[in-house]
Amino acid sequence: MTRPLLKNYRMPAEWEPHEATWIGWPHNTTDWPGKMSSIHWVYGEIVRKIAEGEVVRILVNDKKHEAKARRVLGRVGGSLSNVEFFRVPTNRGWTRDFGPVFVRRLKPKADLCIARFQFNAWARYPDWQKDNRVPECLASTLKVHLSVVKHSGRHVVLEGGSIDVNGAGTLLTTEECLLDEHVQVRNPGFSRDDYEKVFRDTLGISNVVWLGNGIAGDDTHGHVDDLCRFVNRNTVVLCQENNAQDPNYRALNENREGLEGMKLENGSTIQVVDLPMPSPLFFEGRRLPASYANFYISNVAVLVPTFNDPHDRVALGILGELFPDRSVVGIHAVDLVWGFGTLHCLTQQQPAAPRRS
Repeated sequence: MTRPLLKNYRMPAEWEPHEATWIGWPHNTTDWPGKMSSIHWVYGEIVRKIAEGEVVRILVNDKKHEAKARRVLGRVGGSLSNVEFFRVPTNRGWTRDFGPVFVRRLKPKADLCIARFQFNAWARYPDWQKDNRVPECLASTLKVHLSVVKHSGRHVVLEGGSIDVNGAGTLLTTEECLLDEHVQVRNPGFSRDDYEKVFRDTLGISNVVWLGNGIAGDDTHGHVDDLCRFVNRNTVVLCQENNAQDPNYRALNENREGLEGMKLENGSTIQVVDLPMPSPLFFEGRRLPASYANFYISNVAVLVPTFNDPHDRVALGILGELFPDRSVVGIHAVDLVWGFGTLHCLTQQQPAAPRRS
């Protein structure tokens, strides 16, 4: 639904210039059972690639945890000159979802601030209290304004992976994640209108594009960053499954049909580019949310999860054409996705500060 845009805040698109990328160094072995040693090396490669074009700010639990991260980063060959450590304890490393959602505040003055949503571990896990404190800790450390998000007197729960924006007023999300009244309910009783008002008032969103269901295996219950992503202001990539027997086939086709009738904030048609799905991956009989849509756009590169799959090359080629100004880099994610997330789930961008007039 399109509504008048309030000019107090704007959430920049991911491809706009970053001051830094935030990432939480891994430590929770339950996320990657039996894989933690290899996960550290994957993180090292992620940090090395991002640090080529911006500062990487790493959350660590304590001095010992930081020392471990420094050893790994030293061995992968990357320079630490563009890496900063912040000793802020976390429960897990999924920084996209509990980390600060940075927005540009336009009034009363142009500056960067944090839209402070609550985090409750996807209404699924019991250990989230440390993660939920991260935005306050970083607002204090960075000395930026913290805008606590409430609606009808209630704190609003929202994960960063449940939304994607084009920086001009349009936001993507899914009904499965935000509107399901029975499974992993973030904000009981919230309607579309409630969410749209929150997005309008806190993120500068005038147009919300509601998709249906997310992909199979996603334990967040429908995050859009495994499904459909903006690559510029007018264009999205949308995952496509060609195997009619796969559980994703129907949901992805329904989302494509829905997008065909939706518009951007300026009334123009959304351009849709198909992105393949890798072959299904499983852990202990459970489907994993392997998806090329979980890429991360840094200042100089687009990091794309790869899965030792024939579709890897196809996905990298499609994204390479869509991001001609950045290198498109595949990051091995077969182990990473055991944690039910990959590159976008692990990262959170901090936009460059607004220019002073």
